[in-house]
Order: sequence, then C-alpha cells, then structure tokens
Amino acid sequence: MSTLLIILAFVCLLTGIVAVFTPFPPAVPIAWLGLLLARLGGVPLSTSLLVWSAVIGVVLMVLDYVLPLLTTRRFGGSKWGVWGCTIGLLIAVVGLPFGPTGLVGVFFWPFAGAFVGELLKQRSFTPALRAAVGSFLGIMAGSFAKVLYALVLLVILIVNLF
Repeated sequence: MSTLLIILAFVCLLTGIVAVFTPFPPAVPIAWLGLLLARLGGVPLSTSLLVWSAVIGVVLMVLDYVLPLLTTRRFGGSKWGVWGCTIGLLIAVVGLPFGPTGLVGVFFWPFAGAFVGELLKQRSFTPALRAAVGSFLGIMAGSFAKVLYALVLLVILIVNLF
C-alpha cells in the first residue's frame, strides 16, 4: 500500500507541474496532494512542512488570479482593462468544458480581455497593448511561481524518500 501511495504522490506532483499550463485541474492542490500521499505512504515528512506548504499553496492560488490584474494596472491599464482581464480569466477557467481553451486560453483570454477593455475605454492601440502585455506578464509570473512550487515539492519528496 505504501508503494502505491508513493507512486501516486509522484504522479500527483508531475501532474501538478503539467497542470500549471491548463485551467483545470488546479496545479497547486494536486501537487500538495502528492506531498500528503507521500506522508501517508510512510515518507518522513513533518506536519509543519505539510502545513507551510499548504499555506504557501493557498497564497500562490490567490496570487495566480491577482497578479494579472495588478500587472495590468501597473502597465497603465484602467479599470476597464482590469475588468477585461478578469473576464478573460473567467473565460479561461470556466470555458474549458466548452471548448479548446487549454494552454492557449490560459494566456490568451486575459490578454485579450485587457486589450479589448482598454480599447473600449481609450480607443487607442498602444496603451491597450501595453495593458494587455502587463496581464500576460502577470500570468507568466504566476505560472512560473506554480511550476517552482511543484518542483520544490518534488525535490522535497525525492530528498526525503532517499
């Protein structure tokens, strides 16, 4: 049973890395589940490690939605651009069952939403593009942080397993 749980832990951690680039399944909880399964499988992981990694995971999940909005704003986007980015994020997350959003949608829809929002507000291409680039950079930063999180959890598992 413990071998099966450890194998499932590795599967969850690897799935967590791949899931960063899709709106579903959620990457951070799946990666953390891998750590929990490893603990249940007998890998000596402390409770404090599980708790802190869960707290960091929750912060990352919140930042994943907040960063694109903040960077859109930081790159000159107005409320229209932020709302467009928000709507784009929702389309990327909710739209998965309704069509091929996947990797392209995760990056495209918030970018497109910020761009269209700014075009509606300012009717000027350059500021709209700047705000959309800000949203894209926020998504990239959140994705990088989630990949790093899953990789760190994977390294923790490997180090504690051997």
